Amino acid sequence: MKMECEWCASPNVDRIVDSVYWELPDGTRAIEISETPTYFCRDCSMTYQSEVIVKEIENHLFLIDCKQVSKVITFEDLMKIPRLLKRNYFDFSS
Repeated sequence: MKMECEWCASPNVDRIVDSVYWELPDGTRAIEISETPTYFCRDCSMTYQSEVIVKEIENHLFLIDCKQVSKVITFEDLMKIPRLLKRNYFDFSS
């Protein structure tokens, strides 16, 4: 499947890993999630995450005890934190 930039529709998109900054669902603080799967467009220089990754991060943060999350955490380590619920029962998008 050919990738296109979500911002400029260029085919010059690379898959990279990068840090993202996320506010916790309770609004108490923001964290850095390093080594997050990311896309970089070589034409418009936009760096972004796919909708799938964004939803995965948001759902996971909603379903874990965020007190366990340090100020900086890798994407992989974040996803390893056990969930308190099996799924987000408040997400009606699926």
